[in-house]
Amino acid sequence: MRTGVWLVGARGSVATTSIVGALALRAGLTGPTGCVTELPGVRGPALPTFADMILGGHDVVTTPLAKRAESLAAAGVLPGRLVAALSEELAAVERELRPAPSAGTQADRAAAIAHDLTDFRQRHGLPCVVVVNVAATEPAPRPHPGHADPAALRAALAGPDEVLPPSSLYGYAAVTTGCPYVDFTPSTGLRLPALAALADAHRVPYAGHDGKTGETLIKSVLAPMFAMRHLAVRSWSGVNLLGGGDGATLADPAANAAKVRSKQRVLGETLGYLPQGGSRIEYVEELGDFKTAWDLVTFAGFLGTGMRLEFSWHGCDSALAAPLVLDLARLTAAAQATGVAGPLTDLAFFFKDPLGDPSHALADQWARLCALAHRLHSGGADAPPH
Repeated sequence: MRTGVWLVGARGSVATTSIVGALALRAGLTGPTGCVTELPGVRGPALPTFADMILGGHDVVTTPLAKRAESLAAAGVLPGRLVAALSEELAAVERELRPAPSAGTQADRAAAIAHDLTDFRQRHGLPCVVVVNVAATEPAPRPHPGHADPAALRAALAGPDEVLPPSSLYGYAAVTTGCPYVDFTPSTGLRLPALAALADAHRVPYAGHDGKTGETLIKSVLAPMFAMRHLAVRSWSGVNLLGGGDGATLADPAANAAKVRSKQRVLGETLGYLPQGGSRIEYVEELGDFKTAWDLVTFAGFLGTGMRLEFSWHGCDSALAAPLVLDLARLTAAAQATGVAGPLTDLAFFFKDPLGDPSHALADQWARLCALAHRLHSGGADAPPH
């Protein structure tokens, strides 16, 4: 099943790594390490293959994709041999990238986004185009009456005010064009009642938020351990050091606060309480596209005996995120093709701040993901739960 993947923030590190990865997989130049959809519990005939993926996207910057890939190779994120071998393929994707619309009202910009999505779908004869937001993290928007009601929202978008943040404007354009939407960031996206109602009305599947690639991934494994062993977590403090564009964006206090809220959700909902401490994010330009997290956990056991756990995580954010972007595009496209619509809560495995009210324990999330995959491969919405 040929599937379009439209990346918002298409020239950023995560998007560029996703594009190079998809092209390398299509050409047989690399293996699918890190791709969850290639594991036995998830893979199957409902998923589009990597060769089926047609790539495009929007960005506000104009750096050529090949140059962005070369800079990532120089930083040790991408293998230089792949960038050199895929020059023609990268040039072909470059022709599918468009400048992010910036003129007129938000209604005008939404119409321009929808036009680009429709044109992309029609030119390539695609039954489905999945829109994936991998752009910079945004501050939370100020409440607006249009956020609650679709009709009020449409009217407000035609006015002079900035009613929706960019992630939500893309979500609006996507669902009203019949495109599934995935928010890999902690930005607002479709988390507004009016937009959720529009997605339901258009029978569009959507997923999010905030891809789980590092410290929070470890928390989703360790926190259930403490809960299941009835150990009392007294404090859990983490320091995250980020470079690159994401780190620079998170130097803004409002964007930083949105990210920290997303990261903390797993502890409160897994343990049933929030221990003392929190997560701190700092921008360290020297780290480039890599990140380091250090966590200290203090806990009490039988008879109140005090103990502690420390761990460090050193990772390349783009290399951890990119295969998940491809996974989510494949799963969301399969959901639409098999008649599954609305919030894809069973994709919580991929997110720090998932839709709905799922368990945050990674093992539970994995079971739900496998059950969803089974339903998709068995026919989708009409198939019995696994």
